[in-house]
Amino acid sequence: MSETTEALARFHEGRHHRLWELLGAHPLGDASGTRLRVWAPSARSISAVGDWNDWTEGVDPLHLIEGSGVWEAVVGAREGHLYKLAIVGADGATTCHADPMATRAEVGGNASEVFASHHAWGDDEWMAARPAIDHASMRLSAYEVHLGSWRRHPDGRPLSYRELAPLLADHMIELGFTHVELLPVAEHPYEPSWGYQVTGYFAPTSRFGSPDDFRWFVDHLHQRGIGVLVDWVPAHFPKDPWALASFDGTPLYEHTDPRRAEHPDWGTLEFDVTRPEVRSFLIANALFWLEELHVDGLRVDAVASMLYLDYSRGPGEWTPNADGGNQDLDAVAFLHELNTVVPREAPGALVIAEESTAWEGVSQPVGTGGLGFTHKWNMGWMHDTLGYWSTPASDRRWHHDQLTFGLTYAWAEHFVLPLSHDEVVHLKRPLLLKSPSDDPGERFADLRSLLAWMWAHPGKQLLFMGAEMAEEREWSQDRELDWARLDEPLPAGIAAVIAALNVEQAARPALYAGDGDGRGFAWLSVDDTEACTFAFERSVPGLAAEVVVVVANLSDVPRPHYRVGLTGDAPWETILSTDHVRFGGATADLAPIVVEPTPWQGRPHSAVLSLPARSVIYLAPRHA
Repeated sequence: MSETTEALARFHEGRHHRLWELLGAHPLGDASGTRLRVWAPSARSISAVGDWNDWTEGVDPLHLIEGSGVWEAVVGAREGHLYKLAIVGADGATTCHADPMATRAEVGGNASEVFASHHAWGDDEWMAARPAIDHASMRLSAYEVHLGSWRRHPDGRPLSYRELAPLLADHMIELGFTHVELLPVAEHPYEPSWGYQVTGYFAPTSRFGSPDDFRWFVDHLHQRGIGVLVDWVPAHFPKDPWALASFDGTPLYEHTDPRRAEHPDWGTLEFDVTRPEVRSFLIANALFWLEELHVDGLRVDAVASMLYLDYSRGPGEWTPNADGGNQDLDAVAFLHELNTVVPREAPGALVIAEESTAWEGVSQPVGTGGLGFTHKWNMGWMHDTLGYWSTPASDRRWHHDQLTFGLTYAWAEHFVLPLSHDEVVHLKRPLLLKSPSDDPGERFADLRSLLAWMWAHPGKQLLFMGAEMAEEREWSQDRELDWARLDEPLPAGIAAVIAALNVEQAARPALYAGDGDGRGFAWLSVDDTEACTFAFERSVPGLAAEVVVVVANLSDVPRPHYRVGLTGDAPWETILSTDHVRFGGATADLAPIVVEPTPWQGRPHSAVLSLPARSVIYLAPRHA
């Protein structure tokens, strides 16, 4: 069996996990042209058209590899040439399609470009360390970014990958984030889709430069100590006739059943993961980003829409599975395969589920019946927490359970706590304006306390860009962030509190290492509803010295004599108060902690604190 025949067999079995090496455009080393291969089993004929042959159909025909559904040819195109595939489909109509496996897309158009990478990576040390990452105990503080609107040239033009990387790294290091999470950067034609309607799965968008420019972007961030995550969209794709839809004149990548083909919410088409070739395409695409582009993890979009046959569908619009239920067993099998292959082929890579339902075991191993993701977005925490902070402080005593309920299931999964782009668009208001107060000082106090609560809560953090400057305008993909706000005292205080939270988190494993272990959390005061106060202890199981006590007064009145229990009589100190003047608060000097031998809240010692209104305080044993 030839190497190509064996590779084609693995493709048809759903096992070709480096599909970009088999299909697509590959310039030949002797500069004699480019080998093209494309899967289109129902096509009647295919020819390559491009700027080397004046876009003339029939000049460069592809030939069907017998019994494979794959067409191939060596054509006169060389690196840098634009091309499409003129496919005469099963219906007899000719449509010019972009190459599904293209690794570069035309700038400002929808053709593909022949491309070969020439980037010399400089992140060997980073990549060598990646397989040893412990996902459960790692520190993960992510800054979510839409590259086209993070920062721009003065004339409004977007910055390139190479321009963005050093500026973004500087900003993230200043704020202390560990990872950037990018809204999808695979090629997409429609800017307001924010990248969630992908037409070029293997091509980083040409908006900001070449694929090697994107490699340089990732490389630079790695060398600055920052991980790179990207949003990945395996659930659905757009209907653009030049992309994947009806690729060979038949439903090929999408479901053949019309009730399954179209996604009812987004007007897109759902991938048919019952086809082994589609599974090869998607799993290879995941590995392409993780291996070829050195991305550190994928945040998998819209997992809930994949898991349920009746997702956004009413009676008569879906068919139960073989067991009579609404679970999409084929999608579950695909996710099992994805989360088995990725840790084997790209050890250390993160695969994070955006999953909004109560599906059990999303982040539990496949071998124990879970879906196998490393983490799951905690949408319930996001909903309840923002609901609480959107309630007037005088009424919060009636909503106490919105902050305590999440701790009843906080260790059921390995969670990411997301305050993402979805929460500040479509009239949902920026985070600053979630506070119902009309007083600017109270609004900023609420935002500072929200952020400190988020960083103290078990789970990893994800924060959308613009929160650090307390944006007042709804985010738009058409303009950059309001950077001038960082020159104003109160917004600058928000950036300062985020930086301080990340500094304390990095220095204190109690704030992250035990995220997945309930033994590392203990309530000290959980039911003080009238006062709207909360107190809890974070620790590292087995390390008594690693402990942080968090006290929150989320009411609109100070609590000057609040007693909190402490684990020992060693000196304690306030390591962070959101009411400190350097963050825009009113507390100039942090009072010393006087530890008393008074048992309280189940602890042998205690101290009396003065709690400002709308504030969160972190306490810790004083380091020697």
